[in-house]
Amino acid sequence: MQPRNMSMSGVVDLAAVKAAGEAKQKAEQARAEAARTGQAPVSGARLVFDVDEAGFQQDVLQRSTEVPVVIDFWAEWCEPCKQLGPLLERLAGEYAGKFVLAKIDVDANQMLFQQFGVQGIPAVFAVVAGQPIPLFQGAAPESQIRDVLDQLVQAAEQQFGIVGAPVDPQAAGEPAQEAETPVPAGPYDALLEAANQALDSGDLGGAVQAYKNVLNDDPANPEAKLGLAQAELLHRVQDLDPQAVRKEAAENPADVPAQIRAADLDLVGGHVEDAFGRLVDTVKRSAGDDREAARRRLLELFEVIGAEDPRVTAARTALARVLF
Repeated sequence: MQPRNMSMSGVVDLAAVKAAGEAKQKAEQARAEAARTGQAPVSGARLVFDVDEAGFQQDVLQRSTEVPVVIDFWAEWCEPCKQLGPLLERLAGEYAGKFVLAKIDVDANQMLFQQFGVQGIPAVFAVVAGQPIPLFQGAAPESQIRDVLDQLVQAAEQQFGIVGAPVDPQAAGEPAQEAETPVPAGPYDALLEAANQALDSGDLGGAVQAYKNVLNDDPANPEAKLGLAQAELLHRVQDLDPQAVRKEAAENPADVPAQIRAADLDLVGGHVEDAFGRLVDTVKRSAGDDREAARRRLLELFEVIGAEDPRVTAARTALARVLF
């Protein structure tokens, strides 16, 4: 039996989680303020950028693990491109970080043009979690383009948990005037601290309830969401017999619930890549409700580790390969 007094130390650094959570919360607050005022919180230079073959890996593939990247294939001589390009740039600003726009000059980047199998320009693709997705070719009405972009943003979030966020002022090249100013304590700091202590001490029921109390009033609180994912994971495995679970999973590779239970144990034991790989493989060879259950559990485990972890980035890409 798994001991009741389990800790996530060795899997997740709660201090790092809190710091990342605070940064994400500020980004979400910036997006909410932008929506209220009708202003984009990100500079256009960060939302729209030129890409060449040398920078494609970093600017498109790596970035696509954090935000959907829309690619506009264009050329100077292409008249429809001159109409579509500005429209896409304007929409990138309006969507305020839900996607970014990479512009590729096909005359200067023939290899990328060929790799994507572009038949003619303008052509618009997206890359999500490292996987290319064709969107449309030729000029299209703005309403149709908006529909396509809405579907892209929704699919990126639902399928991979990838949600674009506004670039912070410092990353956008703006002065960070308050970088040294202490951030005032929020209304939930005491509750979050109590929840973290309960989680570390093994009081899983208390931790789950404490995180839920915060989320009832502040559903977007990133630290509470991550903490709840950790507490619920530990609660799921606390009464499992590791040997029995692993034996069942090994003998029944098609048993999706058994693979999910084994993945939970893998993660708690610090075998992050094993947990992710097990669930990606399960998604690949299953279908219907079983496939959806494995995919959702994988996204939940991503939350436990944190979106910035390179193991999550790699697993998102692997998940995209088996889904598309």
